[in-house]
Amino acid sequence: MAYINLLPWREEAEKAKQREYFTVLTAVALGTFALVFLVNQFYQMRIDGQNTRNQFLQNEIKVLDLRIAKIKSLNEKKKELKKRTNVIEQLQRSRNVGTQVLNEIAQVVPNGIYLTRLEKQGNSLSIVGKSESNNHLANMIREIERSDLFEGAILESITSNDATSKLLSDFKMQVRIKGLMNLNELGAP
Repeated sequence: MAYINLLPWREEAEKAKQREYFTVLTAVALGTFALVFLVNQFYQMRIDGQNTRNQFLQNEIKVLDLRIAKIKSLNEKKKELKKRTNVIEQLQRSRNVGTQVLNEIAQVVPNGIYLTRLEKQGNSLSIVGKSESNNHLANMIREIERSDLFEGAILESITSNDATSKLLSDFKMQVRIKGLMNLNELGAP
């Protein structure tokens, strides 16, 4: 006799294919999920590493900003100290100026010139006196220009007064003292 299978084998085969399909589908979904999760973790680690480096750099920038501010403050203090040092050096140089001026005046004033008044204001010296001749004044100006202490002699006036004396004429002269600055020019506090 012939063997006839009356069991629903097609339905069983279809159910088996369906189970296999869902199994493969589940495996693919789990694999895809695992792959996406791993890629996400990889990039998250890279982002975290970059954020750590950025934070380190920001901390170092803050430290350097503090150092720069300190350097600026020190530079300002240095400038102030240099100004004060310059003022002190200028005062030290000008300490004996009176004596030096009188000594130099004695050397540059020739015979025939008589000084009646010396007045010092800052680095300028005003000389008022009497002269026997203009040649004596010219010689005095030349000596002033050769002097190590004086410079820029400017003869402001020569006047002759017939009433007082025919031999003497009055003169007024301005002379600058070399290397001597006003404290205002130095920017003294």
